[in-house]
Amino acid sequence: MKKIAFALLGLSALTVMGFVLVILGYIIYNGYSVINIEFLTEMPRLMMTQGGIYPAIVGTIYLIIGSMSVALPVGVMAAIYLNEYAGETRTTWLIEMAINNLAGTPSVIFGLFGMALFVKYFGFGPSILSSSLTLSLLIIPVIIRSTEEALIAVPSEYRESSLALGVSKWQTIRHAVLPAAIPGIITGSILSIGRVAGETAPILFTGVAYFLPRLPDSIYSQFMALPYHLFVLATAGTNIAKTRSIQYGTALVLLIVVLSLNLIAVLIRRHYRNKLKI
Repeated sequence: MKKIAFALLGLSALTVMGFVLVILGYIIYNGYSVINIEFLTEMPRLMMTQGGIYPAIVGTIYLIIGSMSVALPVGVMAAIYLNEYAGETRTTWLIEMAINNLAGTPSVIFGLFGMALFVKYFGFGPSILSSSLTLSLLIIPVIIRSTEEALIAVPSEYRESSLALGVSKWQTIRHAVLPAAIPGIITGSILSIGRVAGETAPILFTGVAYFLPRLPDSIYSQFMALPYHLFVLATAGTNIAKTRSIQYGTALVLLIVVLSLNLIAVLIRRHYRNKLKI
């Protein structure tokens, strides 16, 4: 029975890996031919039927940096409070339920909320700032949950030994608990980066532009982004058939950006894991 279970698990893993490889191979096969220096560094021309996708690449990176700059410290601090300071109370239970519900809320709801709050109420207008803040709200629940799991996984002996030496609770968390939890926190950050880079609905309501052949000059400027640029080319472009290769090239660049950022995060996580083993 045990062998059958492991065989089914292995078959499931191979099936998933097979589908992923087929999708990646299909995108690479159809998109690699347009990838060159000009495609990566030029502005789009003739309503995106020619030229490159440089503004979309820069806009996507801005969104990732902006949203993670807000969501990561807020999410980590919230998780520390819930796991290390707040007890098992009804209020804590309600907060945990709210976090779980937010994690499963469709992204379009966040987009509408971000438009009402940041674009209209605070007057930021359609901009990088509005989109980054909206996306930060989208990923904060993921970061909180992953950070909580990482903190729970830290052995209680770390806390007890530090407190027994007369160290304050905050110093214990900062110097004993957090370093041990960093690999798990980075795992949540990896998932969040992938979601930010691939979201279209939230930025559609809060700042992304259909066609903007220039770079944003401030956080209050509109911008282009790879996921929305791909959506436009595939569904509402001036010549969908003519831009087919550009569509696949854009998809391939988006995958490369996400995989590169994930690789950096994985290397950081591995560094801290190796440091903890020393």
